Amino acid sequence: MKLAKQFAAIFLCILPALRSTAQENHAIPILPPRDSCGNDSFCVKRNYKNELDFKDLAGDLWHDMTGRKVAKRIDTGEVINTKVRISAVPAAGYSLATGLAGLVAANATFRTNVDANTSTMVTSFTYTVRNQIILPLITSIWTGDNKYNIVTDWRYVKFPSYTYGLGGYTTISDGYLIDYSAIRLHSTLLRMIRPHMYAGVGYNMDYFYDIEEINPPAGKITDFERYELSKIVNKTEFSSGITFNYLYDDRSNPLNPEKGNFVNVIYRTNIVSLGNNYSWRSLVVDARKYIPFPSNSENVLAFWTYDWFTVTGQAPYLMMPNTGGDPYSNTGRGYILGRFRGNNMVYAEGEYRFGITNNGLIGGVVFANAESMTEETSGRFETIAPGWGAGIRLKLDKFSRTNVALDYGFGLNGSGGLFVNIGEVF
Repeated sequence: MKLAKQFAAIFLCILPALRSTAQENHAIPILPPRDSCGNDSFCVKRNYKNELDFKDLAGDLWHDMTGRKVAKRIDTGEVINTKVRISAVPAAGYSLATGLAGLVAANATFRTNVDANTSTMVTSFTYTVRNQIILPLITSIWTGDNKYNIVTDWRYVKFPSYTYGLGGYTTISDGYLIDYSAIRLHSTLLRMIRPHMYAGVGYNMDYFYDIEEINPPAGKITDFERYELSKIVNKTEFSSGITFNYLYDDRSNPLNPEKGNFVNVIYRTNIVSLGNNYSWRSLVVDARKYIPFPSNSENVLAFWTYDWFTVTGQAPYLMMPNTGGDPYSNTGRGYILGRFRGNNMVYAEGEYRFGITNNGLIGGVVFANAESMTEETSGRFETIAPGWGAGIRLKLDKFSRTNVALDYGFGLNGSGGLFVNIGEVF
């Protein structure tokens, strides 16, 4: 226990850094987290008295340091309250795409009435050593009867980042910076059509401006120049589209599912009459499944596929399917953001999650994934980029089953890096 307390003290010092990375990488899910068990008969057998998390360790550490006893934490369920609760925190962090970063984050939670799901509003301001700026406003607002859910993802970014060209035959040495600023305005209205199932429509606008290549390879036309030569207008890319959305989610806890299914389908149509220079359409299918394995344990086999297609036309270069281009920036553990890019992408990942300590404080994962992009010349999937790795899970809150996820992923040709999230990767 003494060693655990010492580890807790170290962990609590670095937690703000982990939070900042998670804020960047892990967007708010469409459905808010339910209670830790819901109607899951497997889950309700949990004995929280025998479990330990870092909040427990922090309380014990505080008692040892000050002599003041901390009240015992019990699972009383979520308090039904329409009061707005606001919190804010400064932090620092690191990721492969940003390097070192400073962050100020704030969030608010409230209910439109006592019978509604919890509505959330999250914002932050991030500045990195690579002169990147990230300013999001992400909301999920539930009506009083939970019949409707209004979801927004609005953000401003100035985000010079590396690109490596199109298709799967590119190498790390092909990489160079593209600088740009962007405004995203994504809004969706979902309506319940039956339990766990929602459908709705939305509007997505993406505006990239001040696009500039920084020190591209000399003596040759880059894939960006060749692809965008007839599309980019005054160093800008603009897309405006209507989305049609389907969502099914029967997981008891989206932050750390013990079992269940998730399917999200988004069809986006960008036509000239909506302000686009040319028409194009895309389809995203995000599906996940969770299986207890062995069936009488708390270990979980998790599977994920994220398939992203340009159905007709051609997407702007910076909006093409790419590694880490999902809303959570989590596809392709083992590779840097934007490592592979193409008109179409198929992605699959499997992960085994298991406990290490009997008190649930520390767990582990092993994972493997594979992604493939179509080639610009042939339009076919010709290469596969595998990724693999392992990580540890540190129980931040035992009631919500929220973990800090620390993973190290590997890819081909020496690619690799540390990947951090609050909550599971998928």
